[in-house]
Amino acid sequence: MSKDWESVFSSWSQGPGKTEQERAENAERQIRQAIQASDKLKSRNISVFTQGSYRNRVNVRQDSDVDVGVVCFDTYFPEYLDDNVRMELAKNFTPATYEYETFKNELEEALVARFGRAEVTRGSKAFDIKANSYRIESDVAAFFEHRRYTSAVHFHEGVEMIPDDNHPPRIKNWPEQHYQNGVSKNNSTSRRYKRVVRILKKLSNEMAGNGIQSAKDAPSFLVECLVFNASNTCFEYSTYKQIVRAVLAELFNNTQSIEKCTEWGEVNELKYLFRASQPWTRESAHQFLSDAWDYIGYE
Repeated sequence: MSKDWESVFSSWSQGPGKTEQERAENAERQIRQAIQASDKLKSRNISVFTQGSYRNRVNVRQDSDVDVGVVCFDTYFPEYLDDNVRMELAKNFTPATYEYETFKNELEEALVARFGRAEVTRGSKAFDIKANSYRIESDVAAFFEHRRYTSAVHFHEGVEMIPDDNHPPRIKNWPEQHYQNGVSKNNSTSRRYKRVVRILKKLSNEMAGNGIQSAKDAPSFLVECLVFNASNTCFEYSTYKQIVRAVLAELFNNTQSIEKCTEWGEVNELKYLFRASQPWTRESAHQFLSDAWDYIGYE
């Protein structure tokens, strides 16, 4: 007996429940409290924010943790358009006195003081804080501000970290641009974009659970970015099954060769989706889309 995909997709399209969202908010609140209680950090210019699937409201139940960014603005990492911009800005530079490694160590001290050593594990990129009945599991990442200068007076603002193992040497994220572009895409598709992201994330999780390798190799962030690159006309159908069919078909066709998707970007639109720096490839994404089509049983 074939699966009633319309009913399944309708269920999968729903956002997180109230209790789940409250536990994520509780985790973020406690992390803020940890920083406010730290003698070393409370006077710093620090912002705490949720990022990733919870912030962007595309999380599914298998997303068992919340990503929290802690960014310090007392120092920033610059990136320059060219050497002329670099030299112009260098005239007014003041050498940094607060190092990233110091900031990350002080953040660890604050988290341990708030949650206890047994609850906090330091990873190369983030601190893992265990869940309890009050809060969801959290990945807490330390960032400095990142500035991508387009001229001597204008820049794109993001965040940047240095992993402990230097693999990769630096990680740059653009959480605010990601959030704003996701909201815009959702509004322009009658609020269907984020629902389809949730559907395809759940589909990928089910496929992976059934041993399909391409789904195991497809991070949820990649799935979100693929759906973002589907044209808005794909979301104009009246049923989820039709919408998902249109999205998969268009993405499949456009990832058959790099020429059709070479300019595709992440949701933030400040980083290319298929370039050597990414942990996935155009070929692996194409295989996932093909397998997803077959898994649903589209003709």
